[in-house]
Amino acid sequence: MSLLTVAAQKAKIAYPIFLVLAGLCISLIPGVPAIHLEPELIFIVILPPVLFDAAHEISLKSLWKWRRIISVMALGYVLFTATAVAFVSVWIIPGFTLSQGFLLGAIISPPDASAVMAVLKYSRLPKSTMAILEGESLLNDATSLTLFRFALVAISTQHFIWHEAFTGFGLVVISGIAIGLAFGGLSYAIYKWLPTDANVDIAISIALPYLMYLSAEAVNSSGVLAVVSGGLLVAYQTHFVFSHKSRLKSASLWSSIVFILNAVVFFLIGLQLPEIIKAVGRSGLAMATGYALIITFIVILVRLLAGLFSSVFTTYISRYITVAAKRPGWRIPVLSSWAGMRGIVSLASASAIPLLLPDGQAFPHRNLILFITFMVILVTLIGQGLSLPWMIRILDPKPLEDLKSDHQQLLEIELELYQVAAEELNFNHQQDIDKNVLLQYRGEYLKHKLQILKDANSDDGTRQKAMQRLEHFREIMAKVINRERLQLHSFRKKTEYDDDIVAFVEHRLDLEEEQLQSDKE
Repeated sequence: MSLLTVAAQKAKIAYPIFLVLAGLCISLIPGVPAIHLEPELIFIVILPPVLFDAAHEISLKSLWKWRRIISVMALGYVLFTATAVAFVSVWIIPGFTLSQGFLLGAIISPPDASAVMAVLKYSRLPKSTMAILEGESLLNDATSLTLFRFALVAISTQHFIWHEAFTGFGLVVISGIAIGLAFGGLSYAIYKWLPTDANVDIAISIALPYLMYLSAEAVNSSGVLAVVSGGLLVAYQTHFVFSHKSRLKSASLWSSIVFILNAVVFFLIGLQLPEIIKAVGRSGLAMATGYALIITFIVILVRLLAGLFSSVFTTYISRYITVAAKRPGWRIPVLSSWAGMRGIVSLASASAIPLLLPDGQAFPHRNLILFITFMVILVTLIGQGLSLPWMIRILDPKPLEDLKSDHQQLLEIELELYQVAAEELNFNHQQDIDKNVLLQYRGEYLKHKLQILKDANSDDGTRQKAMQRLEHFREIMAKVINRERLQLHSFRKKTEYDDDIVAFVEHRLDLEEEQLQSDKE
């Protein structure tokens, strides 16, 4: 799989698309054993850490700034898509009931964030649009999985009452968020008051998403919302309660873990082809393919229409209320809609449909639902995924807002932090500067440090003085870095500075502090 990922990077194709295609090709080789995808593997093993990492990567300020459109996309788009799929499937598929249609709609309505972000690695959308897509991806799985649960109950019990479903949906959402925040608060207390080190901090962070998800699911709540809400809270806390060493180690480990998990599941999608075709039957393959292509078209069309309508409605409503972007135009909505590639959560949901109803009868149209889901994933992931970079180049979308460039933001933050550092040295450590050549000539740090290291390596009386100078330098620079870090936190509250720029500067401070400790060790 590593070689396939390298090949995808060489070909400049998003690795999820390349791995799905590779899995499809390998599955067609005679003698390759059939691979069965267990839904528990996705929902319990893979989904929690992937969502937890996504919650860490998203900007809280952007999530709040674009909260209206994110809420509409995560809730409205999913419900709109599920409803359209439900009625169309009842119309074109003989014997399909409305409950089964809503079940299918719930399964194929949420786009896959991992696929979208991987595709956009080579053709970036404006930062505001990326923030909206990332925010949607955090919440749409919760909406679709909750709708999936209610549709499954309706089919199994043949009993469905709308007001009970609406009340149940509200309770699931509220309880899921509450459970996530509770675990987030508990983790804050552990990180803040217990004597943990970097390894313990990382171990806790790996266990947290599983604890959140399993606890919520144990009480029939939303494990997805628990992980997302808890992950957002923990992500905000890490800037204040994690040591620099914990942040550096955690960032490296989590990026590797999530990459491996995503690579595995996309490869498994491709390997599902023989088993899914076998389930639907060779005789009904052509008819099932026709149904799948029609429903795929509906899924793409509905999201596109919803995006354009949202743009028109935003332009109209901006006359009466304050909105983040008064005139979104049509380019951004079209590209955001085209970025609706489906992925592993949809396939796992379809696989989770039980084989039998409570009365012992076979679950109606289960194999057909699984086949349609698989086809929707293939068409959207490969078709839309490969064409999205081309569409971005053609449409050339403009940002939804006028912001300072990343370079300007970074320049202003660095300038103020260096000014604070200079003030810290000149006003609070003037006597130290007069005594320590390293503090006098910070700009010539490497040259002076080399000389001091030479003295420290000698056998005469300069050894002790050199060691004292090094230790003194580390103590003062640690205070300077701490002052810079405190000043950096003020930029988190300023809306004109992006979280990723602040995180970049924080990473630089972490590396400087790590270098000081490495020198000491």
